Amino acid sequence: MTKKIVLAYSGGLDTSVILKWLQNTYDAEIITYTSNLGQEINTKKIITNAKNLGVKKTIIEDLQDIFVKDYVYPMLRGHAIYEGVYLLGTSIARPLIAKRQIAIAKKFKAYAVSHGSTGKGNDQVRFELGYHYFSPKIKVIAPWRLWKLKSRSDLIKYAKKHK
Repeated sequence: MTKKIVLAYSGGLDTSVILKWLQNTYDAEIITYTSNLGQEINTKKIITNAKNLGVKKTIIEDLQDIFVKDYVYPMLRGHAIYEGVYLLGTSIARPLIAKRQIAIAKKFKAYAVSHGSTGKGNDQVRFELGYHYFSPKIKVIAPWRLWKLKSRSDLIKYAKKHK
């Protein structure tokens, strides 16, 4: 049986390199997962990039209504404004993405999930707490904490080397 990993995937450089690295490192089938929460999204590019990297299953979900109703409105009611300046839109999105990523991992019997958070901020914590809440035993792969790539130029070199 093939091992499967569900990757939170944007289709950009970071997550495309992560996708290839996961394939090479874990010899696993990668299922890409993208949430449309209202951001600018190029679904054609996401699907094309994933296919070019050998992905058989690309999932893109429109979660805009759920995000606004169940996350944004409660955030506004709770006055969740960082330092009184800006809304916590990106940070509040991570638990929803994690929840859906885990649902997909369960559906496709994946043994692990992965994300592209760099480890410099709190996004890795938001993703991983969500993963562990919804599936306490799931393996979490955080490439930025594991690999030797440290910069954008390292990512570009890796991408060129692995086509």
